[in-house]
Amino acid sequence: MNRRISVLFLCTGNSCRSQMAEGLCRHLRGDLIDAASAGIETHGLNPFAVEAMKEIGIDISGHKSKKLADLGPRDFDYVVTVCGHANETCPFFPAKTKVIHRGFDDPPKLAVNASSREEALSHYRRVRDEIRDFILSLPESLEA
Repeated sequence: MNRRISVLFLCTGNSCRSQMAEGLCRHLRGDLIDAASAGIETHGLNPFAVEAMKEIGIDISGHKSKKLADLGPRDFDYVVTVCGHANETCPFFPAKTKVIHRGFDDPPKLAVNASSREEALSHYRRVRDEIRDFILSLPESLEA
């Protein structure tokens, strides 16, 4: 039996995009991929991200915002940076770990001037759906 590949989704604060990616990956590709997420720093779990995920039947409310060190000694086959800052400040990983950048817009930044809660959530939904489409391309797209 083949083992699942291990993928870390890395973002700046592990509050939104990387959390959504981890939740989507576990839900949609858990049979193929052992997913985790972390941040360069921790910003807490974003409640709008939790809500956007709940709308599609995925509960990430129990997730915690964590830094890479919080994961303990662990090897990853792939690290996917989901924001520019994480890509620019990505820590060193062993040579066997392939680091890939797949950036997504920052929903909190997009929603900062939203005139309503619904308008703010629309940004989270769009980015969630873009992340979902990326997750559905895994693991094949990791080798591309």
